[in-house]
Amino acid sequence: MTSDLLVPETRVLAIASHVVYGYVGNSMATFVMQSLGCEVAAVHTVHFSNHTGYRQFKGTRSTAQEIEDLYHGLKQSYLTDFDVMLSGYAPSAAAVEAVGAIGMDLQKKAEGKPGSFFWVLDPVMGDQGRLYVNDDVVPAYKKIMHHADLILPNQFEAETLSGIKITSLSSLAEAVTAIHKIYSVPHVIITSVQLAKLVSANPSSTEDGPSTLTVIGSTIRSDGSPRLFHIDVPALDCFFSGTGDMFAATMVARLREAVAAAGPALCSTKSWVSPDDVPATALPLAQATAKVLASMHTVLEKTLEARDAEMRSSSPSSSSSSSDEEQKRAYLLLTKASEVRLVRNVQYLRDPIVQFEVQEWRE
Repeated sequence: MTSDLLVPETRVLAIASHVVYGYVGNSMATFVMQSLGCEVAAVHTVHFSNHTGYRQFKGTRSTAQEIEDLYHGLKQSYLTDFDVMLSGYAPSAAAVEAVGAIGMDLQKKAEGKPGSFFWVLDPVMGDQGRLYVNDDVVPAYKKIMHHADLILPNQFEAETLSGIKITSLSSLAEAVTAIHKIYSVPHVIITSVQLAKLVSANPSSTEDGPSTLTVIGSTIRSDGSPRLFHIDVPALDCFFSGTGDMFAATMVARLREAVAAAGPALCSTKSWVSPDDVPATALPLAQATAKVLASMHTVLEKTLEARDAEMRSSSPSSSSSSSDEEQKRAYLLLTKASEVRLVRNVQYLRDPIVQFEVQEWRE
């Protein structure tokens, strides 16, 4: 079996941020999806010199009108034959509403052809316990959420959307179930939960192992109940920017692949929801997630190795005291060295070695 096999032909409209340097937002997502054989049309919601983790940047934010105008330009030339829409960061509530209107317009265009259009929504609102968007962005997302086929919140965003604080394994499952119920979303994946922290909150636990990241997902049954699965991966000792965008983009390609492998019946089923007799671990969503995490873990391991090598070769001479400017430069060097090494490791996107087991959820 060749490693050059690409996913089924897929036309994607990607609406997200853009940076000149590095890989976040569409700068990450476009390369990932194109590398896996997708045709990608990208609408940028911001144009920044670099990601905000550098704590300084230049650039502009797109207005809702500018986003709408670009889409209308595509429509007037009949260039909206998209199979998938992937939407990420939007800089304002009005921009979220504009993105939502585009998603709904594409859904309307696909009426009468179940399974011909699929919307993956990454509700980018915050992380690590805080919002980094205006407060009015949250209700804007909640308003459009029920139109999406798959949403990809992180732990904080899942708490914000579900109203459930994730403090234990049971509350993690409750949050996914609540999101299904409140927003009628067919597929949900919470993209990053530190399971070790939840376990350590249990006084009866004796676990003191390395930190583990858990991804939990679910596809609903016909009665609206969840089919929960999870995959555990070792946490890497580094903060990487753009990993949520990498997860979402790789998921677009791998879910399309998994649905096609399941057969033509699923491809022509609304929202690609598998029959009720398909167990959680055999869901296309679960199989796709395993491939996504395999690719990501290897690419990030390679990034960590490259970061350490770059820091060894570029570290300024140490001194007992350093100026504010020297501290700033050291931080910028570290942030630059931590940029995801995407291009040189593209083979791990195309041909992942699946090493993490999909498990049915049991508390």
